Parts: sequence; structure tokens; C-alpha cells
Amino acid sequence: MKINNLYLFIVCFIAFSCTGQTSPAIKTIDASSYSEKIKATPNAQILDVRTPEEYATGHIENSDNVNWLSNSFVLRTDKYDKTKPVFVYCKSGGRSAKAADKLAELGFKTIYNLDGGMLKWEAAGLAKPDTKIIGICSQEYAELLNTDKEVLISFYAPWCAPCKKMEPYILKMQKEMSDKVVIVRLNADENKTIMQELKISELPTLLLYKNKTIKWQKSGFTSEEDIKKQLL
Repeated sequence: MKINNLYLFIVCFIAFSCTGQTSPAIKTIDASSYSEKIKATPNAQILDVRTPEEYATGHIENSDNVNWLSNSFVLRTDKYDKTKPVFVYCKSGGRSAKAADKLAELGFKTIYNLDGGMLKWEAAGLAKPDTKIIGICSQEYAELLNTDKEVLISFYAPWCAPCKKMEPYILKMQKEMSDKVVIVRLNADENKTIMQELKISELPTLLLYKNKTIKWQKSGFTSEEDIKKQLL
């Protein structure tokens, strides 16, 4: 009996160790809470961990661009006060989660990670208004739907892991099923305006239209089989 209990303890310990632990210093919060925390923090330390190119398309006010993918990330974060709260965000939350883990490892005591990143921030209406149209406009988008066929719009990003996984069969379907459906791929980074208008806050996102009306919508990884079920 004692041997069985010891065996169970060892198995549970190994399983717990392999799954890893999130540092208690990290708090992943929604866009609204994130905004309120920033407002309540004097001289808030806000780190945009996206690339400089992404940062240039729009960012949270008073944030610093500290690219997570850069070799100098650790060196550049050394100038921030580890005893004071630090706010991190990226496009959708993936890179900022990794950056938050690294910051906790470096000794930062309180780290606020924006759940869903800039996509959720913009969808919540918290982004600074921008009159400049970035990418396709609403009129051009409407023209894509002006067909008797069904139209599948695929919003993706080059840095998005599930988007990369889906890309081969989306491209294959684009050619093989052209007689039944029009498949259009739109880079989210290059089409910020229509993303905001449609309130798309996750990637990848698929929108299937029939007679200019949304018939089906799905965010997150979607298998080739599941997509074809909607098209058949």
C-alpha cells in the first residue's frame, strides 16, 4: 500500500513538473482591466513586445517598443524598475505571455499581460482613433462578396502559428474549389481597418458568406475537414 502511494506521488510530481508553473508575479487580464490598471499606475511601464513594423501601425499610448524576437530583449528590459508594475502586450497574447515569463525570471515583481493583445484592445474600442485607412476599406471588402458563389474570407498573420499550419490546405482549397467558392486570404497586419470594423479579435478567423451574409464564422485553428463541411 505504501509502495503504491509512493508511486502515485512520484507520478503526480513528475506530471506537475512537466506542465510547468506560471509565476505568481504574472497576471493575465482582459483589455478593460488592463486599461484601468494603467490609468491607476503613475508613469506606467508599458512594453509593446511586437516588431518595430507592427508597433509603427499603432500602439498603446506611452508604450515602449521592446521586441521579444530581438536578441537584445533582456538587455533592453534592464532599464525598467523591477519593483514597480510592468505591462506587456503583443498582437494576440502569445509573444507577451513568453515575454512575461522571461520578465518574471529576471526578477520583475508584478507583471500585467494583456489577454488577447492588441486585437482584444482594439475590439474593445480602447485604441486611439485613427482616420487613416490601413489596407482594404469597407467598400473594397464589400466588392469581394459581390458574387453568386460562397465567399470564404481567411484572416491570418505571418507570425501566427495556427495560421501557418492552416495555410497549405487553405491555398490548396483556393485552387481546387474555385468553381464552388471564392477564398480570399487577408493579412491582419496589413488590413487593420477592416479588422477593427468587423471587430475581429482573434487569429486565425474565418468568415463564410452566402449572398453577402455571414453563414459561418470560426476563430482559432480549424481543420481542413471542418472547413470543407461548411462548404459542401
